[in-house]
Amino acid sequence: MKRRSFIQKSVAIPFIPTNFKDRSFVEEDELVIERSLPGRPHQGKILAAIQPHSDDIPLFAAGTVAKLIDEGYRGYLIQMTNDDHAGAGDTVGEVIRNNEVDTDNVAKALGLEKVYNLYYRNHRMDNISPVEIRARLVFLIRMLKIDTIVCYDPSGHYEENPDHYITASAWEAARWMAGGRLDYPEHFDAGLKPHTVSEMYYFARGPQLVNRVVDIGKYIDKKIEANLANVTQGPAGNQGARIYNQLKSEGKKLNLLGNSEEEANKNYIKNVVLDMDSKRLRGVPSDRELGKQFNLEWAEAFHYIGPKPNKFQEYLDQNVH
Repeated sequence: MKRRSFIQKSVAIPFIPTNFKDRSFVEEDELVIERSLPGRPHQGKILAAIQPHSDDIPLFAAGTVAKLIDEGYRGYLIQMTNDDHAGAGDTVGEVIRNNEVDTDNVAKALGLEKVYNLYYRNHRMDNISPVEIRARLVFLIRMLKIDTIVCYDPSGHYEENPDHYITASAWEAARWMAGGRLDYPEHFDAGLKPHTVSEMYYFARGPQLVNRVVDIGKYIDKKIEANLANVTQGPAGNQGARIYNQLKSEGKKLNLLGNSEEEANKNYIKNVVLDMDSKRLRGVPSDRELGKQFNLEWAEAFHYIGPKPNKFQEYLDQNVH
């Protein structure tokens, strides 16, 4: 087989992005548009929103997290690093503290019950033993009985940040190992039991195989609130208010920002951070652009992996007399 023909066949499944007008970044045959569900259909289930840094969930998945919490999940925010070299502060200690406060406020904004900080060094997670990270995650999965995770995609492409891909691969391994009866048996003496995560919403900030688009129109204000809470490291902070006051001092006005500092901050996040200047990189559509593709106002994209049906059990149920 010629190498070129092999490549052409091997890339038959499209990746984000080449041309979002024809939606060539999604698995059309498997694509699900996930919309808000009435009531609390996920009552009793546990969600873990996982981020290496304080801005990851707010930017890429806050709408989906807010939606799932609203539908009955109890949730936790798991912060992998201490963000010691990212954000505002005169010293490293101040930067860490500021980011920690912001992360707590992000969790509150999204209705998450608690933050678990693992305090790995920022941008240095590739220096940590994968086995050590995995062991901590297996414990958390079993202790919290996590059913669903929202996390970076372990198969995401062209990701330069080691904290992102180390976090993703560690969770992908831990979420199935936690279900084993022979891994870390000392946990069972402490009263824990094997427990496997059964649903994964994986996001990426580059090329990704997308099979689920979540309608977050109902939760865009929650997403804005989460990004407002992320002052120290967030792409917005008080940027809207700063621009508003600068223009005001010059006798100018930008209608997009509104009529107050508070409105300016919210509108800057909504119209600039989540749309015009989205942190989704390398041509990946913003939340607003993505929504337009599917006749939605706002949307987030994921590679979703859910519970696998037991076809043999279904066969037994239907055929045993």
